[in-house]
Amino acid sequence: MAKLYFHYSTMNAGKSTVLLQASYNYRERGMATLLLTAALDDRAGAGRIASRIGIGDEALTFRPDTDMFALIDRHGRDCACIFIDEAQFLSRDQVWQLARVADDLNIPVMCYGLRVDFRGDLFPGSAALLALADDLREVRTICHCGRKATMVIRRDADGRTITEGAQVQVGGNETYVSLCRRHWRAEVGA
Repeated sequence: MAKLYFHYSTMNAGKSTVLLQASYNYRERGMATLLLTAALDDRAGAGRIASRIGIGDEALTFRPDTDMFALIDRHGRDCACIFIDEAQFLSRDQVWQLARVADDLNIPVMCYGLRVDFRGDLFPGSAALLALADDLREVRTICHCGRKATMVIRRDADGRTITEGAQVQVGGNETYVSLCRRHWRAEVGA
């Protein structure tokens, strides 16, 4: 029986690298995969998943109103595995649709995304995946102190830590810094 997986972490842990490597492993063995990413995040180009280490691949995109079950039923029926990057941007309904893909189409679904935002709050897609996924896997990265990073701060253009604002702001190393909880608390004044 296929499962719904959630690989989660903070920024710069290598989630996209792990996703691309896993998809490559399937394809190397002659099995088709379907890659999906949020249309919202087009830093690597529209419909492209890319890693900071320089590897990338084309992907279909999803939006908040995309029916994930219908999309996968249409484009991924013959796939051995479905890979979803930026899974934190999924809605709760979309996560349920992905669970149906695993349950009803018997295709494994591997989701990769952030667990929490810069305020320490769960993203809606991440909350739903933490509740519904059959298998949870943490992708680890480290804080500047060497401890495991579990949180992220957002910085403004002047390098100051921001504690308020919209949950979603697409950015990379210029905007976000991964920290352990202790250093996150020091940065946000908690």
